[in-house]
Amino acid sequence: MNTEWQIARRLYYSSAAHRTARPAVRVALAGITIGVTVMLITVCVVIGFKRTVTEKVAGFGAHIQITSFDNNNTYEYQPVFAPDSLLAMLAELPHVESVNTFATKPGMLKTNDAFQGIVLKGLPVVSDQPSAISHQQSDAAWQFFRDNLIDGTLPQAPNDILLSQENARQLNLSVGETILCYFVGDALKVRKFTVAGIYSSSFAEYDRLFVLCPLPTVIQLNGWQPTQVSGIELRLDNLRHLEETYDRVYFSVANRLDEEGSAYYPQSVIQMHPAVFYWLDLLDMNVWVIILLMLAVSGFNIVSGLIILILDAIPLIGILKALGANNRFIRRIFIHEATILIGKGMLWGNILGLLLVAVQYIFHLIPLDPATYYVPYVPVVFPWLGLIALNVLILGVSLLTLLAPTSLATRISPARVMHFE
Repeated sequence: MNTEWQIARRLYYSSAAHRTARPAVRVALAGITIGVTVMLITVCVVIGFKRTVTEKVAGFGAHIQITSFDNNNTYEYQPVFAPDSLLAMLAELPHVESVNTFATKPGMLKTNDAFQGIVLKGLPVVSDQPSAISHQQSDAAWQFFRDNLIDGTLPQAPNDILLSQENARQLNLSVGETILCYFVGDALKVRKFTVAGIYSSSFAEYDRLFVLCPLPTVIQLNGWQPTQVSGIELRLDNLRHLEETYDRVYFSVANRLDEEGSAYYPQSVIQMHPAVFYWLDLLDMNVWVIILLMLAVSGFNIVSGLIILILDAIPLIGILKALGANNRFIRRIFIHEATILIGKGMLWGNILGLLLVAVQYIFHLIPLDPATYYVPYVPVVFPWLGLIALNVLILGVSLLTLLAPTSLATRISPARVMHFE
């Protein structure tokens, strides 16, 4: 342990040293602690919010969707053929976790008292595509709805449907009851369905829209061949790989035609829902604004606290210089002392911030309006790499702010100090 560090520790922890500067040090410590806490909570909340909303959007439409190039941007998709060879090739791409086909059919649910326009979306049950994708991949198509299932079971029989809690409340339906669904096309079609389960994703816009059922039911309603579908959905192991995986999918299918000459058209979840992701991107700007403001506040507290410590230690500085200490030696003493202050503030800030985030993660104490924010409570996560990077940034900026105030100590003249004494 070097001499400068020993003196700095003695100065900071001694009850006799800096007696008049203690209140200012406590204020600086509190400022650093609060700043670190606010920055940590901000990062955990914003990243958690973005992940949660992205998972909900991808849950209804996957990360990458391949449809017909002739699609008219409605849920009345033009059919494409999805041969096993194509599905197997897509499943082998890096970072692709699962591949499944889907089919949709716009319709209207009607009871004696109410009606609701919906999109009936068919997903493959485990037995639908045994040769195309594995049991695990078929099951992955329903995983989002299984996680959000609040009553009943997932659809298995051809006439089973999975209804959202929003639609079930509006239509006054419960599990086990039946309802008629009307489909308009070349001829009016009516189908009776049984409510097998009820889900709630808290994404009101999509909850009102989508009703889930087995894939063959929608193919039959559309009058398609068994191998014709509305499209193919790809789910990735991590959203970070979305851009590179989309490029691979695009170059794999863009110049490929199906059996009837229809071109495949891949889209990423960002391309399908640009407004949602543009809104999420705006949150990143808010994070940087908060971090910069908190860094400025913390830096001001550090500088002001260090200046007070230096002024309070003027007699010591004069004595050390008289004994032969150079400016570099004096400067290091106060840099070490300020480092102790910063370290304590960051330690308490991390403890307090992680504690508050953990409480929200477990108990969901802070609610949100799902109609506005798509989630019923403030979602938080623990992005450990991001938190480590944040702490490194705080420490680096804090140490840079020490350069200016520590130069004040080098300008103190021993002769003036002794004359003052």
